[in-house]
Amino acid sequence: MVGIPAVSHVLPSLEIIRELVARGHRVTYANDPAVADLIAATGAELVPCTSELPVADNDWPDDPIAAMGLFLSDAIQALPQLRAAYDHDPADLYLYDIGAYAARALAESQNRPVLQLSPTFVAWDSYDQDVAAHLWQLPGADAYRTKFAQWLAGCGAATTDVGAFSGRPSRAVALITRAMQPHADQIDTGTVTFVGPCFNVHKGADSWSRPADADNVLLISLGSAYTRQSELYRRCLAAYGDLPGWHVVLQIGKYTDPQELGDIPPNVEVHSWVAQREILEHADAFLTHAGMGGCGEGLLAGVPMIAVPQAAEQFMNADRLVELGVARRIDTPQATAETLRAALHDLVTDAEVARRSARLRADAQAEGGTPRAADLIENMLT
Repeated sequence: MVGIPAVSHVLPSLEIIRELVARGHRVTYANDPAVADLIAATGAELVPCTSELPVADNDWPDDPIAAMGLFLSDAIQALPQLRAAYDHDPADLYLYDIGAYAARALAESQNRPVLQLSPTFVAWDSYDQDVAAHLWQLPGADAYRTKFAQWLAGCGAATTDVGAFSGRPSRAVALITRAMQPHADQIDTGTVTFVGPCFNVHKGADSWSRPADADNVLLISLGSAYTRQSELYRRCLAAYGDLPGWHVVLQIGKYTDPQELGDIPPNVEVHSWVAQREILEHADAFLTHAGMGGCGEGLLAGVPMIAVPQAAEQFMNADRLVELGVARRIDTPQATAETLRAALHDLVTDAEVARRSARLRADAQAEGGTPRAADLIENMLT
């Protein structure tokens, strides 16, 4: 497995790695030592591959071409590190995250099978016309494509077309529920398999349980990256603090000091990080930034959501949740105590939302998750 050190890209596939190790496979994981602890917990062997991506301080450029350029530059500097580790000991199969371009280049240069593990949606048939064509018109796009093409021409990759290499995996397992995929009817199911969110198949005892006096539980989490939101958290406390019958779990991330929140109501517990999946199993509602991981966990738990998107594809994800009939979207400027409280009331009192949530939960569970993903990977080894 080859990845990048963004937590939102590491977590979705960790249980697959753990399952492959449990099935007796030798698994190495090339990634930055910053995520060594996460990888070690799976039983895989860390292959140190330093990254230059700005994940430590989440200092990403707003310009999409500039952001894409960071991934390309990171791949260019990562490939020699991967060659040093794998040219003398090639893998039987390379798995890679969508941001780890160097892995595909390495696998193609070694003529080895390669499989993308995508933590988000994949390109559909008309993606080039719907999305990519607009990107290529942006300032800096020509220079970016030229740099990418020159790298592909010289790195040994068999796929030298930039669009095909970066947007069209030869084979992919999508770690999202098919319901979240835009234009799902345009996906080649011979190339892409949706397995849904992947979690531990050897589940232990829960580390979180609903308080005895809580009629309902609300989880508030903006994921791992976009958590510098003290004002939004204060609005959430004003909306849901002391709300009769509700217990609130608020995750604020590592960038926000709890002191910035002011007085914490007695029905609210505040943490820098929580076991989100476990809490969602007990939750009645979920306020999320609509990152793909959170969307998938919410759908798999059958929990209605308040989507407050912060960046990137989260706005598209929020709209998709609304289309599915299981969420309300509130953009941050409109997220007042009144609108937040009203959205929660609307969601939990709407019988149609409950029906749709239950159906989508069943659909997500049927996609197979971790065992199916591991089976698909093993099939590529035979």
